[in-house]
Amino acid sequence: MKASNKKNNLYIAGIVLAVLTFWLFANSMINIIPAMIEDMNISLGILNIATSLTALFSGLFIVVAGGMSDRSGRKKMTYIGLILSVVGSLLVLLSQGPILLILGRALQGISAAFIMPATISLIKTAFDEKDRQRALSYWSFGSWGGAGVATLAGGLIATYMGWRWIFVISIIVALISMWILRDIEESKANDYKKAPFDYVGFVLFVILLLGVNIVVTQGQELGWTSPLMIALMSGTLLVLAGFLEFEKRRKHQFIDFNLFKIKPYTGAVVSNFLQNGIVATIVVANIYVQVARGFSSFEAGLLTIGHIITLLVMIRVGERMLQKMGARKPMLWSILIAALGMSMAAMTFLPDAAYVVVVFIGFLIAGIGVGMYATPSMDTSLVHINNDQVGIASGIYKMASSLGNSFGIAISTAIYGTVQLMTDNIHIAGAMGILTAFVFGILSFWVVSKTISPEEGLSDAFEVAGKA
Repeated sequence: MKASNKKNNLYIAGIVLAVLTFWLFANSMINIIPAMIEDMNISLGILNIATSLTALFSGLFIVVAGGMSDRSGRKKMTYIGLILSVVGSLLVLLSQGPILLILGRALQGISAAFIMPATISLIKTAFDEKDRQRALSYWSFGSWGGAGVATLAGGLIATYMGWRWIFVISIIVALISMWILRDIEESKANDYKKAPFDYVGFVLFVILLLGVNIVVTQGQELGWTSPLMIALMSGTLLVLAGFLEFEKRRKHQFIDFNLFKIKPYTGAVVSNFLQNGIVATIVVANIYVQVARGFSSFEAGLLTIGHIITLLVMIRVGERMLQKMGARKPMLWSILIAALGMSMAAMTFLPDAAYVVVVFIGFLIAGIGVGMYATPSMDTSLVHINNDQVGIASGIYKMASSLGNSFGIAISTAIYGTVQLMTDNIHIAGAMGILTAFVFGILSFWVVSKTISPEEGLSDAFEVAGKA
């Protein structure tokens, strides 16, 4: 093997490790919530915020970070993201209460916002065509499969070493990635068209999503009809109205709403948001099996093995389905399969042995749907976008992924907590929280059926998306 090929393989490994840092500290939280509640003596509501905060902040900053990587350099932004990952993990590692925990999780979210678009750009600029395609495949496996791997690894580490060791390992992975990528060539856009950044729109957008997140996660503890909660809801609605009105009048918007005039793009982005919401309900299932069924963190993680395997396998199958039958059919099928599979965990009335079997099979089925969805959805989100807007369009698409995961966690855990408080029945609460996946699935199926035509993806769309 030539030395250059060896170096390319090393760079690919470094990039994949950078992507895995996000999943290691993000998805590992799924399995360690009960242990953190006991160790830190903080409420489930605070941990719900901390769990969803990483995906929320990743979604908030990913569009901005993508533009910054074009202007300032993709390697530089990858390094900044990895440094923020180290600092964030260190704060969580040292936390004894909510302040450092929440601050660390926010920094980890921002780090992911830098890492995700910058590493994709590095792949496009650092590798020749054949190697680039291979590197992008590994990036996809790291991105999609990393969630499941980190869930399992997090449970194993928390059970046998203690949950704080997860963040020690996350720091080590980030440092290894930085060392591997130290010699990779820097790249940045040569003719970047400078436009004034929409600071006001960005701030309003951040306030809006934080308001929604607080309402969803804290409604149970503050009381849905309390004066404070009503004030928060009203304030959030006012910020939404102000954001839409302000953006409508600007030439250079924080989010280019003209993109949403393209129906297939809108369908891909919105369904991507909802599909990630479906997957996020796995948090409730993991909490439920530990609290109600006495599982350890590692045992809860073992339930996701089938999900990991089928998801990775189905990524390539979804690609072939796209080429043979277009995007609409595999997207619709995948949404139904993912929602039904994840909803099987809501059968909390079953005895322990039967429930374990049903949940394992359900997660496995859900992995088929999630993997099948990936390529047709990404292709549809890019094929109608001109080259000047591919960066911002893909940034919005990835933002939808992060926000869908964040709000999926927030909504499903809020329903779980609220129902448990009202009924004092953890089995009913678990079922209702998990069934959020089915609601997300119905909405996603409807969106795709209304926006994606049967002919979508049957042209040379895949080639265009591959170049994006």
